[in-house]
Amino acid sequence: MRRPRPERPGPGQESVWDYPRPPTVDPSREHVRVWFAGRIVGDSHAAVRVCETSHPPVYYLPREDVDASALAPTERRTWCEFKGQAAYADLLVEGQRSAHACWWYPRPTPGYEVLTDRIAFYPQRVERITVDDETVRSVQGDFYGGWITSRVVGPFKGGPGTEWW
Repeated sequence: MRRPRPERPGPGQESVWDYPRPPTVDPSREHVRVWFAGRIVGDSHAAVRVCETSHPPVYYLPREDVDASALAPTERRTWCEFKGQAAYADLLVEGQRSAHACWWYPRPTPGYEVLTDRIAFYPQRVERITVDDETVRSVQGDFYGGWITSRVVGPFKGGPGTEWW
């Protein structure tokens, strides 16, 4: 499969094709908020961004910046070749449930320890996510949890036909 042609970033933008593999974890001072069922379930100025080639960044919020009462841990587990085993939770607010809406790495692999006690959310499984008041868009498909903002250009991995990028 041929690598897609990266879009050219404009002023203040990043191309996800300039991100490394294996991914980096970068601190962010951006204001990140997550809404579900009309309630803010995450609010942070201390998130980190995981940046990996062809993927929009994924922001991980410190656990103390997430409303623990909205989390209903599940048995679901997945494996990332870089970060290790991920655990999942449903969001449950006012009787509304979003299955496997967030995930974290209880014991990340060496090099990714900063992700310990940080939670990421799928944009397509919550009401709304904002980064510095800009509403995040999700990637196509349901496998990757990347957060698309005007700051990043693609094309982005996740939609049909991108499996082998």
